[in-house]
Amino acid sequence: MRAIWKGHIQFSLVTIPVRIYNAIDTGQTISFNLLTREGHNPVSYEKKDKVTGKPLKTEDIVKGYQYEPGQYVIVEQDDLNKVKLKSEKVIEIEGFVTSTEVHHTLFETPYFIGPDGDIAAKTYGLLCQTLKDSGKVGVGKVVLRDRETPVLISPMEGGILMYRLRYPSEIRKMNEVPQLIDVKTDKEQLKMAKTLVDSMTTKFSKIEMKDRYYDALKAIIDAKIEGKEIVMMTEEVPEVVDIMTALKASIDAAKKKPMEKAKGKSVKIEKESTKKTARRKVG
Repeated sequence: MRAIWKGHIQFSLVTIPVRIYNAIDTGQTISFNLLTREGHNPVSYEKKDKVTGKPLKTEDIVKGYQYEPGQYVIVEQDDLNKVKLKSEKVIEIEGFVTSTEVHHTLFETPYFIGPDGDIAAKTYGLLCQTLKDSGKVGVGKVVLRDRETPVLISPMEGGILMYRLRYPSEIRKMNEVPQLIDVKTDKEQLKMAKTLVDSMTTKFSKIEMKDRYYDALKAIIDAKIEGKEIVMMTEEVPEVVDIMTALKASIDAAKKKPMEKAKGKSVKIEKESTKKTARRKVG
């Protein structure tokens, strides 16, 4: 695992040399190249002036901030270099709070934090254990990818996890959502809904968290490479019924058998010996 950042965690007078690592496995993402339909030649990304259509080189392009329609102020790299923040090489912890105080809408990207060297490992371990015992998380700021961003650090399986956070001002208000109305809940419906929720209550670890779209897409790609036939089985559109009927049927089903896994699209691969290219059937 390769570090993407090297610096220090700092709170009060305590400083810990650390490294940051991506927690997301980008290998689980399938990417495509743009090709010409005839010849399958790679398609290049050509920068052009949108007004004149003239092709541009990298040195011909500058950054501009639009402060009025059609009016821009140019910001050069020298201007950006003048913005030197203390948090560029320091994760500066500004305080420790209980995790429930940080709303989940603020959480963005997870990263792993590891100690930078054997000496730092002891202090790193002390911080990790302190966070565990106190039930607190640290909130501070750091510069990642040329932008200062708020972060949260918390203990995780013998190490420290860091989340990049959004600023609260970036989050829209729930009352801005259209068609939200104050509806008086029917007591009988509420009772049955709670019964259904209780019957479906389980552990998060028991719920299958698997990217079925990735698996299905990978199966299609593999089949095309191997010259196999792909048979796609589509799911039926669920019928919309009144809430009481749906609740009663759901509760009865839950009593008869354990909660079933959600049914999604499945891919059936059959070998086709007579053709080198794959065909796609929808049924």
